[in-house]
Amino acid sequence: MSFGQVLLVAVLAVPALGAVAVAATPRDRAARLVGTVAAALTLVAAVPLVFGDRSWFAWSAGAPAVRPWHELDLPWVPGLELRFHLGVDGISWPLVVLTALLTLLCCGYSLWRVPEGGSGRALVALLLVVEVGILGTFLALDLVLFFLFFEVVLLPMYAIIAGWGGADRRRAARKFALYTLFGSVLLLVGVYVVVAAAGTADVVALTGGAGLSRGTQLAAFTLLAIAFAVKSPLWPLHSWLPDAHTQAPTVGSVVLAGVLLKMGTYGLIRVAVGVAPEGARWAAPVLGVLAVAAILVGSLVCLAQTEVKRLIAYSSVGHMGFVLLGVATLTTTGIQAALIGNVAHGVITGLLFFLAGAVKDRTGTGSLAELSGLRETAPRLAGLLAFAAIASLGLPGLAGFWGEAFAVIAAVQVGGPLWTTLGVLAAVGGALTAAYFLRLLRQVTHGRPSTAVGRVGPGLAGAELTAWVPLVLLALAIGLAPALVLGVAEGPVDALVGVVFP
Repeated sequence: MSFGQVLLVAVLAVPALGAVAVAATPRDRAARLVGTVAAALTLVAAVPLVFGDRSWFAWSAGAPAVRPWHELDLPWVPGLELRFHLGVDGISWPLVVLTALLTLLCCGYSLWRVPEGGSGRALVALLLVVEVGILGTFLALDLVLFFLFFEVVLLPMYAIIAGWGGADRRRAARKFALYTLFGSVLLLVGVYVVVAAAGTADVVALTGGAGLSRGTQLAAFTLLAIAFAVKSPLWPLHSWLPDAHTQAPTVGSVVLAGVLLKMGTYGLIRVAVGVAPEGARWAAPVLGVLAVAAILVGSLVCLAQTEVKRLIAYSSVGHMGFVLLGVATLTTTGIQAALIGNVAHGVITGLLFFLAGAVKDRTGTGSLAELSGLRETAPRLAGLLAFAAIASLGLPGLAGFWGEAFAVIAAVQVGGPLWTTLGVLAAVGGALTAAYFLRLLRQVTHGRPSTAVGRVGPGLAGAELTAWVPLVLLALAIGLAPALVLGVAEGPVDALVGVVFP
């Protein structure tokens, strides 16, 4: 095995073994510490994956093919011609690192605070299992393996919401499970349609259509796109998200918003568009319209929200709308916008949910009407909340700006009445995003301190700062140097677009 192949295995094996070790450790705090160490080692294994074969084009008979930086391809079920095929490139690597980082921060945060509902040991073990499923989804280069990793996430995330969530947690967990199962059925049928028609489940071989007929590609893309839209979530299949976010514990909300949603948008780029490009061309206008609808509807609903976590949850609908708009343009600029938008949303929204959880823990409420005057009693917490909100509304120089700006530019560059209109409406949605985040800050940080806020002390725990500071620094770094994401993704995106839309 090469060093890169060892790292690919380690990225999945370390959190899996860590979950087993956590479950086997009898003392609760010791178990949480073991889980945090496993999450840290996973991040250590994920970061060096960027160093590999950076020749993104492999030429065969004069035609470009998309190849990963590192690749592991072993027989898995020979009788069914299934293979354990993993790989990583500039499209997946930023999401792999983001997943490992957020899981580490959540496990570390659990050393300081465990939400009510169950043992911290069980929570950390479930977080590591969720991490295995998400990382496997980003690394899988076999459609069947992709589907299996995609499904690994369902039960542990259901358990996290139902076991450690709020008062209405069981209903929210059931809703999350039912919507996800609906998407899973469509994903399974879509995978079957592709594999049965092509005779292979190899994502690399299938990229570009692999000779699939137009009818097969239209059917496959429709099934796959709806399945991924549920996970993303795309309006109008988004209604599970606000309930899940509102009821989930803080660490559950961070993982859910930060990386679990990205399984849908990543699958849309890698699998749906890559495997069924004819279907993508056919459905692109519909996807664009739905994306802009998500941006506008999400923003308008946020303007009417009265609960902090629910507002942040609905903001995710709008932000993921910008990601989908970028994908729908089927251009290099648009897909680059989707990729950096994915990463920025994970960093900023993860920070927002950490901060929202801290406010709710201190005050006992998430109601905007009961949270006025936070800057008077907890100026540091109010300052961090203001930073995260401004980053999320897309201020230039912070991470949230690039994905939204490039998505609008990509739509306008496609041209024509439809795409130009969509670009303009998306820009209006960006202005509405600023409006609801500024409303949030006005109601929470300004004014006379409410009774609930008056009980809040000015200090921040060291564990909180340890979890939040890396996200603050990343939001700044990506905003000031977007090449941190765009640079590693440029070649793979060019290769993907060159193969899919020659």
